[in-house]
Amino acid sequence: MFLKIKLLSISIFTGALLILFLCLGSQNIKTRYSLNLLLVDTVKLPAGFLVGSSFIIGFLGGSTTAILLTNSEINK
Repeated sequence: MFLKIKLLSISIFTGALLILFLCLGSQNIKTRYSLNLLLVDTVKLPAGFLVGSSFIIGFLGGSTTAILLTNSEINK
């Protein structure tokens, strides 16, 4: 159980660090796009931010799934 909590905290910390770097890196980009979400449009965001945020969401989802499915009993 302790191993899963440790891995999950590392994963969340890494995701938060990636989001921080993504926000800092996309400050001065001039070209901005909005997403059409069927009923509403999002605010205009840089294309790199949209791609990067989808990558980070996938990273967090995949790592959380992998951590929860691992067996915490490691033979030593």
